[in-house]
Amino acid sequence: MANMNIKKGDTVMIITGEEAGKKGKVLKVLPEENRIVVEGRNKVTKHQKPRNQKDTGGIVEREAAINASNVMVVCPKCGKPVRTGIKLVDTKDKKVRICKKCGAEIKTADETK
Repeated sequence: MANMNIKKGDTVMIITGEEAGKKGKVLKVLPEENRIVVEGRNKVTKHQKPRNQKDTGGIVEREAAINASNVMVVCPKCGKPVRTGIKLVDTKDKKVRICKKCGAEIKTADETK
């Protein structure tokens, strides 16, 4: 299992591949596979069978997982894709993620509520 610096709710920028340079919000993190799902990015078509008589089958578009090494977290302060670090605060018992470029604290959407 890989140690990932990307959390659900982060804004990330894709740095390689067909979608390079595009930003999106992380919907799902799969640490066992070292992959993430980004909202609106890496769309694939899936042929879906109807599960019961009421359902309609068909071709459905959905987001596929991307390797975590192909994305970088976007800093909320400087707005650039950055590497993240960990800083100990509050008498060295709480860890927070920080931007390596500007030193700003990186919070996810879950932490800001």
